[in-house]
Amino acid sequence: MKSNLTREEAFQLLKEYNKEPFHIQHALTVEGTMRWYAGELGYGDETEFWAIVGLLHDIDFELYPEEHCVKAPELLAKGGASEELIHAVCSHGYGICCDVEPVHEMEKVLFAADELTGLIGAAARMRPSRSVMDMEVSSLKKKFKDKKFAAGCSRDVIRTGAERLGWTLEELMERTILAMRDCETQVAEAMAEYTA
Repeated sequence: MKSNLTREEAFQLLKEYNKEPFHIQHALTVEGTMRWYAGELGYGDETEFWAIVGLLHDIDFELYPEEHCVKAPELLAKGGASEELIHAVCSHGYGICCDVEPVHEMEKVLFAADELTGLIGAAARMRPSRSVMDMEVSSLKKKFKDKKFAAGCSRDVIRTGAERLGWTLEELMERTILAMRDCETQVAEAMAEYTA
């Protein structure tokens, strides 16, 4: 799978349409999460592709929230992205804001993990450590059940994502916590540099 973009080109493209630190941090978190999943699920030779898809998955969200995953193909194509990358990015909005179905395992992981990284990130910020390093699935499940907590993170999408992968909700949570632990320091360092 080819993205037609280097990581540096992808990051520049992201920053062209995203200025809010929150959106940059989410993109970097999903990038790191997807990188971890590629290795974990045996797609080591596709790691960069998985990571770049994660980095660019919300490219259109900050400027065009009403056209999320609809405006993305135009922005990505203008930036030189491959058709594979465009399909993968759009697939995470399946049934919500577009009709591009997640087919490849990577697309199913993105669909499932995107919303969950938001929920985990919000839960981490509430912890004394402000970190995922000491987060357990049991405490995350309590936050998941509390509909008012991080209300913007769709529980239905997370559940559907786990089902599409053939995983339990707990398995998806556990793996995504591990993925976020793996990239937490790197994302924090990038954000310190980005906001400096």
